[in-house]
Amino acid sequence: MKVLITGGAGFIGSTVATACLDHGITPVLLDDLATGAAEFTEGRIFYRGDIADGPLLDRIFAEYPEIEAAVHCAALIVVPESVAEPLAYYRVNVAKTAELAGHLLRNGCEQLVFSSSAAVYAAPAGGTLVVDEEAATAPSSPYARTKLMAEQLLRDTAAATPLRVIALRYFNPIGADPQLRTGLRNPTPTHALGQLIQAHEQGRAFELTGGDWPTRDGSGIRDYVHVWDLALAHVAALRRFAQVLPAGRGGFEAVNLGTGTGTTVRELHRAFEQVVGVPVPLREGASRPGDVAGCYPSVDKARRLLGWAPGLTLADGIRDSLSRRARRLNP
Repeated sequence: MKVLITGGAGFIGSTVATACLDHGITPVLLDDLATGAAEFTEGRIFYRGDIADGPLLDRIFAEYPEIEAAVHCAALIVVPESVAEPLAYYRVNVAKTAELAGHLLRNGCEQLVFSSSAAVYAAPAGGTLVVDEEAATAPSSPYARTKLMAEQLLRDTAAATPLRVIALRYFNPIGADPQLRTGLRNPTPTHALGQLIQAHEQGRAFELTGGDWPTRDGSGIRDYVHVWDLALAHVAALRRFAQVLPAGRGGFEAVNLGTGTGTTVRELHRAFEQVVGVPVPLREGASRPGDVAGCYPSVDKARRLLGWAPGLTLADGIRDSLSRRARRLNP
């Protein structure tokens, strides 16, 4: 089986490609290398270019007509940047996704696994912090809105054409390929684990923003899922695609990917200290404008449709993040 992976040189796409190779699926990578890493394309079938380039997509399918499905990971993903440059985000994440869908259909590729995001959900109400796939959506940034818009255009396309789409809504990916073949390359990630790592390296306190949220310890809660578990979920989606969405008609399914338990910021801090073996000072600060308590997913649908469940722990994710970072900084 061959599969086209857009954004195949990025953090998620390259790890999905590695998991595919480990499970007998040959990835064909498409990436413009604007943010992807050329090192993640070495030894793999790779085309450098744009997902909206019709002639290039036609050439890929002409040269590899056995491609059965596409995994669409190509996107701009930085929330603050999306606020400052919304047009770029709508152009890349929405308009080019529409172009890609047309190119896939023209070339007879009717199976698409779409990299979506838990950022599409509204903040949970009524005392619950758990969201399932039927939960209300209310994205709070241009980035998140582009993900929901891309989902909607794919849903509408699937209703009108033979295209079938499984949209995987990621929660918070951490870690790296456990064999360290791929991983995050950003030296200054803005998520909580990235901030913890930088605080530890720089010998400064880690700031906890907000301690009076309605969670089990007052700190915000997120769901940190190991990127290798995410990659294996893509393999499961590809393997079970025909069972989830049978051929002959279009269809769309959204599926949450997370641990299903959630981790508070205080729990993340304690887990990080246990992994590194030394204390990391904690400074308590006020919540920031726009902060929310957070949420974590129900993953029942992923278990039922994909036969998937996460197998790696929070400590594994922290350890693999640190190991991959050390390899990148000290090759």
